[in-house]
Amino acid sequence: MKNFVVKTTANAGALAVAVWLLDKITLTGDSTGKKVGTLIGVALVFGLVNFLFKPIVKVLTFPLFILTLGLITLVVNALMLLLTSWLCGKLHLSFHVEGFWTAVVGGLIISVVSWALHILLPDED
Repeated sequence: MKNFVVKTTANAGALAVAVWLLDKITLTGDSTGKKVGTLIGVALVFGLVNFLFKPIVKVLTFPLFILTLGLITLVVNALMLLLTSWLCGKLHLSFHVEGFWTAVVGGLIISVVSWALHILLPDED
């Protein structure tokens, strides 16, 4: 359970950094508390998308991973971020990513920040 909380917290922090750095990734809310709640909801959706869909996409694009020496990971991360944005719209969470290239840069930021936070935060159960 502690591992789940740590991963969700790291995802929320990484998403917050991406929202802060990129103008075309938006998270809106009336107050700071609502923004934090929305950010946690988006982190949960993002974690669920990565858990359910990312392995399937990685298996289907395995030849491209080999051909591009792993650079296709940027595209896969961008697609996961765009899928998260779309699902958040359906769930009435005020999170939006505008455009594919914004999603590529946002996915890169989220990956780097999430990796750094996973190093800093304890993850044992």
